[in-house]
Amino acid sequence: MKQNGMEQIYNVVLLGHGGSGKTSLSEAILFRTGAVGHPGSVAEGNTVSDHLREEQKRKSSIALSLLRTDYQTAKLNLLDAPGSFDFEIEAEEGLLAADGAIIVVSGKSGVTTGVKKAVRAVQKSGKSLLFFVNKLDESHADFYRVFEQLKTEFGPSVCPMVAPVYRNGEIDCYVDLLVQKAYTYSDSGVRVEVEMPNMEHRLEGFTAAISESVAETNEEMFEKYFSGEQFTRQELVDGIHKGVKEGAVLPVFCGSAFMQAGIRFLLDGVVSLLPSADEVAESLSLSSPNSMVAQVFKTVADPFYGTLSYLRVYSGKLETGGHYRNQRTGEDERLGKLFTLCGKQQEPLETIGAGDIGVAVKVPLKTGDVLGELSSEELPKLPEYHPRYFRALSTTSDEGKLALAIQKLLLEDPSLSFEVNQQTRQQLLGGVGVQHLETAVLKLQTRFGIDVSLDEVRIPYRETIRQKVKVQGRHKKQTGGHGQFGDVWMVFEPTALEDLIFEEQIVGGAVPKNDIPAVEKGFRESAQHGVLAGYPLTGVKAILVDGSYHPVDSSEMAFKLAAGLAYRDGISKASPVLLEPVDRVLVLVPDGNTGDMMGELNRRRGRILGMTPAEFGMTQIEVELPEVSLLDFATVVRQMTQGAGSFTMEFARYEQLPEQLQEEVIEKSNTLKWEK
Repeated sequence: MKQNGMEQIYNVVLLGHGGSGKTSLSEAILFRTGAVGHPGSVAEGNTVSDHLREEQKRKSSIALSLLRTDYQTAKLNLLDAPGSFDFEIEAEEGLLAADGAIIVVSGKSGVTTGVKKAVRAVQKSGKSLLFFVNKLDESHADFYRVFEQLKTEFGPSVCPMVAPVYRNGEIDCYVDLLVQKAYTYSDSGVRVEVEMPNMEHRLEGFTAAISESVAETNEEMFEKYFSGEQFTRQELVDGIHKGVKEGAVLPVFCGSAFMQAGIRFLLDGVVSLLPSADEVAESLSLSSPNSMVAQVFKTVADPFYGTLSYLRVYSGKLETGGHYRNQRTGEDERLGKLFTLCGKQQEPLETIGAGDIGVAVKVPLKTGDVLGELSSEELPKLPEYHPRYFRALSTTSDEGKLALAIQKLLLEDPSLSFEVNQQTRQQLLGGVGVQHLETAVLKLQTRFGIDVSLDEVRIPYRETIRQKVKVQGRHKKQTGGHGQFGDVWMVFEPTALEDLIFEEQIVGGAVPKNDIPAVEKGFRESAQHGVLAGYPLTGVKAILVDGSYHPVDSSEMAFKLAAGLAYRDGISKASPVLLEPVDRVLVLVPDGNTGDMMGELNRRRGRILGMTPAEFGMTQIEVELPEVSLLDFATVVRQMTQGAGSFTMEFARYEQLPEQLQEEVIEKSNTLKWEK
């Protein structure tokens, strides 16, 4: 296979809101560059990018896909990322490996939350981007409306490269604004040059915007522009390239992936305006440019091939059979089979050169691992993900098989979590949202053959007491021969500590010392099941103050049973109450949604602790919320903010459940068929 130099390699991730046409655009690019003989369709489930069974079933992307093609002398590694907010981790993984991004914007929907989040993610990473306004063939699509939205949202750095000319509400042609040439497209997507139309003042405005963007890139261009001189095409391209690399210019292309319109404009923009792999390597300031440095940006648990590690090589080269140091573990890893991908189509490789992307098979690597001598601190990292939507897993399959499959899913998707709640005995799967967990379950079913479903999460309530009581527990049973006798007097009182406390204040041997541990055991075992709803007892001190025994019939078991009787009687008389877990939550919402969110938090019994302005027109609300109020909170936040909001949560403490809610919890607990 031909090895491209770093200056010829372009690693580009496709980002944007779900439904904007990223996969269709990638299909159009593959077709126009000759990588496929016919463009596939998302609706028909035959695209190169959406090759997973789960994607074909859902008719949408759920995983990052690597697509390899050539354009002119350049090699393009396209990373098609899902647009759904539930699969943000896939977009972040693509951005980790990419040097630049194409942010796809629907010509109908315009600048949506997905577009805004994509731009912020790219800018936060310090990487370059350009826009492609897609779906201009569809009714109600309007390039100029969307362009104004881009300018309003992202400022004067938004710079047009291509613009459509409308006639009678339909696109008549597309104009390359750099060279001022016009083109139409046949039904098969063939581009034909036509006479330049009269765009009146609009062409003049676009040309001025491009020249002003170039003038801002350096002092020489600034002086030339304000002296009235015209820039050459090369000066325009070089100036925009510099501005794109620095984040000062955001170019806008347009067209229709479905109609194959504007694809060549976009490809020319990628290779002329976005940085190549060698420019990125220069910015890393590698101490030894020839030493091998590579990073795992994605891991896939394939049921047939084993673990697939997607690697971006920054310098040197990876070789089949080579040994490389894993910075995380300190161990040397031997690489076996290497290949490149175009969707699911594999092409074997002997080496993966500097700047390129490839896949290694069956190597014990994790996403984010760095191979080579460069410190992992010098390379970009994935953001931390905190699951905020949880459901319980139920299965009729072998638990060991499920545990192994879950382990593979967690390796593949760092935004998933799995834990077993020891109190409710539920296996909890955590993620970003409903689709995220449903997709994880679908993978367990289709890839690993596990019968599994999602159930409601049970809140781990607890019980405590509010009053001090003194009671007797007396166990006496005569069955012939030796009987059973144990007699204790115990005091139960609330304590500020969450733990259970046991003390003995026996005087004169009323209870034999050898039997006191049995009393404590009886209390602690009984306290695992409260008297109200069967939830564990907490915050209670039990004091053994008196008792009696029989020299023949008393035993450890008898005293243990006596303690259990004292527990049930005493706790029932000590004004028992239910406690609920309360979490400290940080909610991030757009400023315009702050009022609605405050009302929602109040309805959910939230205790507002404060509000803080955040960047990008957002507000952070700090609040304490009962855990039961968080079960569907991820869905509510997404719906209220159209996906722009988010939140994190951590356990704070247990608090008394309001009395008017206790009966409902007790009644529900009594219907649960689980051992508390």
